[in-house]
Amino acid sequence: MALVELHDVVKEFPGARRGDPVHRAVDGVDLRVEQGEIFAIIGYSGAGKSTLVRLVNALEPITSGRVVVDGVDVTTLPERGLRALRQGIGMIFQQFNLMESRTVWGNLAFPLTVAGVPKAEQQRRISELLHFVGLADKAHAHVTELSGGQKQRVGIARALATNPRLLLADEATSALDPETTRDVLDLLAKVNRELGTTILLITHEMDAVRRIAHRVAVMEQGRVVETGPVLDVFADPQHAVTRRFVGTVVDDLPPADVVAALRATHPGRLVRLAFRDPSVRQSEAFATLLRHDVSFELVFGGIEEIQGNSFGNLTLALDGDDAAIDAALAEVAVPWTEVAR
Repeated sequence: MALVELHDVVKEFPGARRGDPVHRAVDGVDLRVEQGEIFAIIGYSGAGKSTLVRLVNALEPITSGRVVVDGVDVTTLPERGLRALRQGIGMIFQQFNLMESRTVWGNLAFPLTVAGVPKAEQQRRISELLHFVGLADKAHAHVTELSGGQKQRVGIARALATNPRLLLADEATSALDPETTRDVLDLLAKVNRELGTTILLITHEMDAVRRIAHRVAVMEQGRVVETGPVLDVFADPQHAVTRRFVGTVVDDLPPADVVAALRATHPGRLVRLAFRDPSVRQSEAFATLLRHDVSFELVFGGIEEIQGNSFGNLTLALDGDDAAIDAALAEVAVPWTEVAR
């Protein structure tokens, strides 16, 4: 069941100067975000992904199309209806957007007070949230005393304060170092897994997609150019921009300069094996080569873990009789590509 639906959504902004053409930041987007999933939207700067997420909670009005959240067409709601809708949507920001004059406790109390939650209930809820995000010992610390990772944990706790069904995370890890990024992504996965919260993750980092998302949409120049389950998109990217993103996480064929260096030290044939099917083990492919008296050395590539499945590309330098190599490759149970000889 879809929690968020976008139907031919367009968002235009006026030109920077009078007489300039309008800028179409979102251009005819159709999307479905299913209830209970982590759906990632990835794109380079200017692709339109952050504008798109602002259309979901109606922080920006759309130019045309329809945005439906939890069965409600947000484009038809009056301001009072939008306020009620937004109480069911949590928002996590890149720069945290916390109130530095308040303590951690005070930051979590604010959305509960706005929502009219009684004081006694606020106490219980804030304590529950701080334990959930691992900051129970920071309840009375001021925001300025926290690290970036701790601030983002407060941001996540604040976004969860009113038990939203939908969480919008706009570049939530972009200001963090790699280790802290992993911790925050693991916390978002915990939110999804234990609370059942649907998460719309906006990012330009393919590693974040690989780590926690179930499905992904790739945006370029305001359009969605590719969408699908994360493993499928990684295994067989169709669009050039998707291939560039996947290439930041998973090595494909070695580039020309690497091939030249490999040729100087490995006179045999270079072949890339593409591991996509989780039922086919690397050991089986290697055993096939050895059975045909073909020796090999791994010279490029690697294997990644995506949603519990092993996936990747391994370039091997093969040494043996050409006929034996051909016979082994004909029998090997994974797709292969010979690097230009």
